Amino acid sequence: MKVGILGSGDVAKALAGGFLQHGHEVMLGTRTPAKLAEWAAQNPKGRTGSFAGAAGFGELIVLAVKGSVAADALRAAGTSNLAGKPVIDATNPIADAPPTHGVLKFFTSLDESLMERFQREFRDARFVKAFNSVGNARMVHPQYPGGKPTMFICGDDEQAKQTVSGVLDQFGWETADMGRVQAARAIEPLCMLWCIPGLLRNEWGHAFKLLK
Repeated sequence: MKVGILGSGDVAKALAGGFLQHGHEVMLGTRTPAKLAEWAAQNPKGRTGSFAGAAGFGELIVLAVKGSVAADALRAAGTSNLAGKPVIDATNPIADAPPTHGVLKFFTSLDESLMERFQREFRDARFVKAFNSVGNARMVHPQYPGGKPTMFICGDDEQAKQTVSGVLDQFGWETADMGRVQAARAIEPLCMLWCIPGLLRNEWGHAFKLLK
């Protein structure tokens, strides 16, 4: 696939590396191309460009920016460039306030997820929440003695979720589909839970597993 990734941080770069590893074409989109000069030099098969350029390039879009600026990134990408395409939403609504005893603060409530806001504004995009509940170092081919970890996903479009499940399978994950977009209200706070051991004890290597 052609994959357009909106972002220039560690999450965007980690996922870009995974897609390139599996033979996909990748373009990273950013407001400040200088941020990606080193990445571009190290990844000659990858491309860089603007948010709109990456969104126009991709058959699959990945939203991998800070949650508080994610809507702006989508607007810069352009509604027409997102229409009809699966959009992996890897963002979390983390507020700027400091955590309390290791618990992050969100700028959303349990009655409204960040992805619901995106889906309302960009109605023709097919959002799928994924990759928000693990650190970037473990996003691609995570290795655990207990087997494949679980990535929880949700979204309103079944075909888009199948596409994302295929990516997760390539990247070494087990997929657990939690249903419609409203399930992001439960999936986004998994970021809070995942971060607690890190913020309290500097433990960042874990992942979730759903046992059935």
